[in-house]
Amino acid sequence: MPGEKNFSLLFPRGTKVNYKRLDEASFHDLGLDVICKGVTSEPKEQVVISEILSNLTSDPDVTNYRQEVFEDLKGLPDVRAKLVELFDKIEFNKNFGTLKKSKDEVEGLWYLMHRLNQYRDYITCVDALKDCLSDERIRSRGLKDFKAYIDEVYSDAHFHELKKDLEKVTKDASEIQSVTIGINVNSRLEAVSMGLISVNNKPFKKSNIVSNIAESLSSGDKINNGNEWDGDMHYRQVDASKDGGIVAQFEGLAKFQAASTSGNFLIRNQTISSIVSGDGVSSSTFYLDNILNKMLDTLAKNLRRTLDKYSDMAIGIIADMIPEFVYYIRFAEFMAKLEKKGFKLSKATAFADSEVAMKARGFYNFKLALNLSDSKELVLNDLDFDSDHRIYILTGANRGGKTTSTQGIGLLFALAQGGVFVPADSFEFAPADCIYTHFPADEDKTMDLGRLGEECVRFKDIYSSCTDSSLVLMNETFSTTSFEEGYYIACDSVKALLTKNVRTIYNTHMHKLGIDCAELSAGLPAKAASLIVKSDGGNRSFKLEVAPPEGSSYAADIAKKYGVTYEMLTGKGDA
Repeated sequence: MPGEKNFSLLFPRGTKVNYKRLDEASFHDLGLDVICKGVTSEPKEQVVISEILSNLTSDPDVTNYRQEVFEDLKGLPDVRAKLVELFDKIEFNKNFGTLKKSKDEVEGLWYLMHRLNQYRDYITCVDALKDCLSDERIRSRGLKDFKAYIDEVYSDAHFHELKKDLEKVTKDASEIQSVTIGINVNSRLEAVSMGLISVNNKPFKKSNIVSNIAESLSSGDKINNGNEWDGDMHYRQVDASKDGGIVAQFEGLAKFQAASTSGNFLIRNQTISSIVSGDGVSSSTFYLDNILNKMLDTLAKNLRRTLDKYSDMAIGIIADMIPEFVYYIRFAEFMAKLEKKGFKLSKATAFADSEVAMKARGFYNFKLALNLSDSKELVLNDLDFDSDHRIYILTGANRGGKTTSTQGIGLLFALAQGGVFVPADSFEFAPADCIYTHFPADEDKTMDLGRLGEECVRFKDIYSSCTDSSLVLMNETFSTTSFEEGYYIACDSVKALLTKNVRTIYNTHMHKLGIDCAELSAGLPAKAASLIVKSDGGNRSFKLEVAPPEGSSYAADIAKKYGVTYEMLTGKGDA
């Protein structure tokens, strides 16, 4: 087989990729488990999608490579349809290829004939892939490289030999229309052995009805003298559906019975297994296969020899690509439906980390969109990561959108690096080597250490693992203790993250943390900045803005809205 066998649509050919795995908690915190189920209802496909989304690399070339492949498949629904139809056939043949055999079992003729069909389908698939990927509308490096890979397979001399050999073997096999079998019986008229009389290029046909009936009626008195076939035997179809089955009919004949395999009755009917009682064979199909393999030994050897020549050209080489195609195709189908509802999705562009590490315009939370029927309900936001905004301290009212915005940024990175379009007008970024989330844990996970202890241990693990290429998302971290204690720990944590130059969003109710951003950043190469969810007269705007915390104004707005100011409660002021 020419070229590399580890071809992938997930990374450029010849690229060595280092991955970090998104842990289970972060996968859930980002809502990726919900998204996987939204993209496909098929459990096996969900596993494929979650595996790809969970493995992250900061290599921008990998992200751009994937984005281009997805753009092609998303924009060419007719090509997608052809591929799905083709892959269904490949997957069927691959599944057959995993047929179990005992360790000491030699491949029988039946198995080999199906292998022959596999290779024949392999040729058809290669031809179809070559034609499908020749579509001039395809622009992506990945699909073009895969087309070149298929061309290598197609033009390789062994492939042409395979086509030629299979044509010959298929022709030889297809000429077999019937076999004549002799069955020896004992004194109790039980079949004890079976042997081949002849292999024929014509099927047996029923004899004249009258003569056939006459011979059947007289068969009890007519016993052949010797065992030589004088060519004058009449063919009588053995009907497995009659009472007693095949064995019973054999027992009623004190002679050798000529039978045809062309009707498949021996293969289909399980009563044949009673001929070999006690030999441990549970499947009549494989029993007959073993017999035929011995009888047609020459043909089986030739067929096996031909197929073994091409063991390295198995259909599995291309079949292994199916999960990657399925990943792109399912996302393309899913996102096409969202676009019909008016949700904006766009191609992401990745670059190496520099002064500006992210520029997101008009983004929204993808998970949130799954539950909306109208895109007009979304609030779009802009946000940048750069040296002056390396860490955001995000504050705002309860249920004002802090967690949704934090999660939304994480999803931009996860989806973009996964190679699919992102929920934004535009998204340019330096990919993260991993995404770490520090969201509130379930109570049963904090029994031993207590909530604050568990939070501290978890943050220390995140800090030890993250790099200046990582993305850290913190949701109400260190808020399970008093303000003074939480603030003290939070300040040290933010300064440590600034020292490591980690992109971070820290959403919190500790407004003082946002006010002290300048102090926390003093003397450090990266800066923290205050980010707020703007209030609008006490109403939730869900709009982000880089600005100092509004602090108590949130409480005042909410107090007025629900009538719990001193004046409103006591009636001593204006209502």
